[in-house]
Amino acid sequence: MDTTDVTVRAVRAVGPDTIAIQVDAPADFDAKPGQFVQLAVTVDGNEEARHYTLSSPDADDLLEVTVGVDPDGTVGPYLEALEPGDTVGINGPFGHAFYEGEPAVTLVVGGPGVGPAVGIAERVLQNGGDVAVVYLDDAHAHTDRLASLADHGADVFLVGDDVEPAVDAALSAVGGQVFVYGFSEFVREVADLLEARGIESDDAKIESFG
Repeated sequence: MDTTDVTVRAVRAVGPDTIAIQVDAPADFDAKPGQFVQLAVTVDGNEEARHYTLSSPDADDLLEVTVGVDPDGTVGPYLEALEPGDTVGINGPFGHAFYEGEPAVTLVVGGPGVGPAVGIAERVLQNGGDVAVVYLDDAHAHTDRLASLADHGADVFLVGDDVEPAVDAALSAVGGQVFVYGFSEFVREVADLLEARGIESDDAKIESFG
C-alpha cells in the first residue's frame, strides 16, 4: 500500500529509552500481530523512514508500535516528541512471522522483540489460548503489560543474561508455535537452542531486526 498519513493518538514511555506510539489505523488496514510497518516523518527538512513491529493485539481502529529511542539518533527523538493530533506517514504491513490463531504460543524475544511479544501474547489470551513469553534484556520494557499477561495466565520469564533455562521452562509449560524476535545475534543463539531441542528454524516463526 502507499504511504498514508495517520493521526497520533498517544505517545507514552514504556521503559528506559523506549516509547509506544498509538495511531489511527488506515482504512482497510489488514495487519496481524507480529507484522511490522514503516513510519515516515520529516525531520529538519529531510524525509526519514523506519520500520517498527506492531505491539498492539490488533489494528482494527488503532495500532501501536514500540520504538527504542537513541538520544543521539534522528528519528527516535522526533517520534518521542510527537503529541496527540500530530501526523505521521505509515506504509505496510510487512513480514511473515505473525500470529495466525495458533492455540499455543511460545515467544522468545530480546530487546525490541518485546513489542511484538506483548501484542501477540495479548491476542493469544483474547482467543482463549496458552502463551509463554521469554524476554531477555538489560532493562525490561512494557513491564505493566507483561505483569497483566502473567495475571491473566501467561507464563512470563524476564531474564537478564542466560536465556536457556527460561526457554526450557517455557517450552515445557506451553510449547506450541515458537516465535523468535530480536537482533541477529540473539536470533541465531535462540535458533541454535531450539534446534538442539528438536525444533528446526523452518518450524519457528523468526524475525531478525538486523
